[in-house]
Amino acid sequence: MHFLTGRTIGRRTFLRGAGATVALPLLDAMFPAGRVRTGAGGGQGAGAGAGRVAGADPPTRLICIEEVHGVAGCNEWGEAQHLFAPATVGRDFELGDENVLKALEPWREHLTIVSNTDVRMAEAFEAQEVGGDHFRSSAVFLTQSHPKQTQGSDIFCGTSLDQLHAQRFGQETVLPSLQLCIERTDKGGGCDYNYSCSYTDSISWSSPTTPLPMIRSPRTAFDMLFGAGGSAEERARRRRTHGSILDWVAEEVAGLRRELGAQDRRRVDRYLDSVRELERRIERVEARNLSGEERELPGAPPGVPDSFSEHMRLMFDLQVLALETDSTRVIAFKTGRDASNRTFPESGSNRGFHPASHHGGRERAIMEFNKICRYRTGQMAYFLQRLEETMDGDASLLDRSMIVWGSPMGDANLHNHRRCPLVVMGGANGQLDGGVHLRAESGTPMANVFTSLLHRLGHDDLAGFGDSTGEFSLAVGG
Repeated sequence: MHFLTGRTIGRRTFLRGAGATVALPLLDAMFPAGRVRTGAGGGQGAGAGAGRVAGADPPTRLICIEEVHGVAGCNEWGEAQHLFAPATVGRDFELGDENVLKALEPWREHLTIVSNTDVRMAEAFEAQEVGGDHFRSSAVFLTQSHPKQTQGSDIFCGTSLDQLHAQRFGQETVLPSLQLCIERTDKGGGCDYNYSCSYTDSISWSSPTTPLPMIRSPRTAFDMLFGAGGSAEERARRRRTHGSILDWVAEEVAGLRRELGAQDRRRVDRYLDSVRELERRIERVEARNLSGEERELPGAPPGVPDSFSEHMRLMFDLQVLALETDSTRVIAFKTGRDASNRTFPESGSNRGFHPASHHGGRERAIMEFNKICRYRTGQMAYFLQRLEETMDGDASLLDRSMIVWGSPMGDANLHNHRRCPLVVMGGANGQLDGGVHLRAESGTPMANVFTSLLHRLGHDDLAGFGDSTGEFSLAVGG
């Protein structure tokens, strides 16, 4: 690789070595001399203009994150205690100490809290579907479509929000979309209540008949981002013979640095330090899990941490690197598996996740479930901080992104899909004002909000989505 001083390098420039491909973050050298880079304002076409120069819209990243089992603030008593929806509608809302979003308070100006929307496509339509809510809900979240009850190959649901965006605005990137998860999704075959496990295991559907597999192992995701140049055997050999993936591209790094300005060199150095530190953390997890010590998650792959917090942070850091390098602009992240009995000691509760969600409406039990909900949702604070401190040209990744967090279930105790939690975060290139709590009228489908979000992402020709009945105003008093 050789760069001529004063000449631009392409946005799709990679550092390459045997079995290693390292994309670069956005650099000043990627813009023609004398041209001013695009600002943070995106307009409704945001997302279409990655890697272009002044006058083009910067790419809007879309990250969709599912929380299974709803949250404690979506049952009748929890709602009255404002455990999710703040008491005040509008901009002057307060997040109480027990509110599930309290850990996100430092980023309140990037929060659009939407309460009181329904996900009725996750409800039972026929008598034989009653009781199967946990086994169809995840498939409904981003499709807002009702799954066909089957354990065979004739699965049918809908095309998901993330994939609609990837199909239109993700084709210029190395990975049109990235699907990640925290809990195992390899059960295969049929799950309970005559539902295929495909409905339980994926939130991302490229078509009504095609759920996309989700990656649980940070190592697998890391190799997908940085080791796409060889086979699994070659990547394993690379890890045995070199201390870091960066060793394979050291010569290219040295050549690149000689041709960059001081600011770009610092940016590249910080980025490569982040890659190496993430690689070290994954290696430490693997070494610990292969040491022979008893694991909290027996049977989990060596690269999967036993700690939920550690796993979430690794996956968030992988997402930040993928977005920073524009390797992908669309991510779906499934943070749990319905009906999971996993415990979260770091939450202060020793109750299993699923049993805790069936609190029987008892106040003490609801607050016990709320401990787990606050802990799980609080992991988002790390992600928002990482996005905020990572620059993409002259704006942060948080300003460039739309993060959709929510659940297709409201009150898990009743398997209820009303009053489901939904929060939209980030600036979406000027398309989201943030700092507001919006309460929908009773009976409003969550799909109405998704329709409006899709329009703000540039899908102006989309008349509706899922079971939407119209748009949902994202403006205060709209």
